[in-house]
Amino acid sequence: MYQEFFGLSERPFGITPDTSFFFAFSSYQEALNTLLVAVRTGEGFIKITGEVGTGKTLLCRKFMASLGGDFVTAYIPNPYLEPRTLLLAVAEDLRIPLDASVDQHHLLKALTLGLLKFAREGKRVVLCLDEVQAMPLETMEALRLLTNLETEKRKLLQIVLFGQPELDQKLEQESIRQLKQRITFHYCLGTLQRDELDSYIAHRLAMAGNRGAQLFDRPALSLLHRASGGVPRLVNILAHKALLLTYGEGRAHAGKKQVRAAVADTPAAKQPRWWW
Repeated sequence: MYQEFFGLSERPFGITPDTSFFFAFSSYQEALNTLLVAVRTGEGFIKITGEVGTGKTLLCRKFMASLGGDFVTAYIPNPYLEPRTLLLAVAEDLRIPLDASVDQHHLLKALTLGLLKFAREGKRVVLCLDEVQAMPLETMEALRLLTNLETEKRKLLQIVLFGQPELDQKLEQESIRQLKQRITFHYCLGTLQRDELDSYIAHRLAMAGNRGAQLFDRPALSLLHRASGGVPRLVNILAHKALLLTYGEGRAHAGKKQVRAAVADTPAAKQPRWWW
């Protein structure tokens, strides 16, 4: 790859959610602040939505890493599960011992006892669910019932929902209106603004070992923003392809030519209309 050529220690524009590359642009920071305030006030449900590629999973991981030692977290990346299977997954992630053949009644009882044990130890339990727009309605209702578990002072379990905008449409359904009413904090993730994109690119390059070399000129950065719409995942894909082309040509930095070629090779990017 091109890392050695550009003096980098690792790939700067991977699309896996690596928290070491977390960049707190305005939307990310506001969402993270909302999450931290909400869990410390002890609310039951919190909802974060955002378009595909805006970094919901990265935000989720950064949020869990930011919680102090008085929090216990569980993370379910794929909530497309029937209610009982989801409850088993939650118990497993919280290390609550269960018999494999446990019935629904004893499953809920074991979860309740496990959550009470955490509460007695002074721990708060936060469950984070990713891609919630795919969750079946009956599983959503089971989640709501879980938040009924509480002491006289606070909830035994707080739940953070991460999903695409389709989640908002799903919550409009009559059968889960009670769950919607219990969402006390919510935030919709935005995209990178034009000035933020420059800082985002510089941040990721610096985290990958860059020592100040300008690997993208300003026209290239402007085109990157237009073609990606400021969506971080698309920015990463286009920047990676542009650096590959730049490396192949033996150039010191990427220009509009390399970014334009990367855009043409990426169907999800906004294809510019060239006027001659």
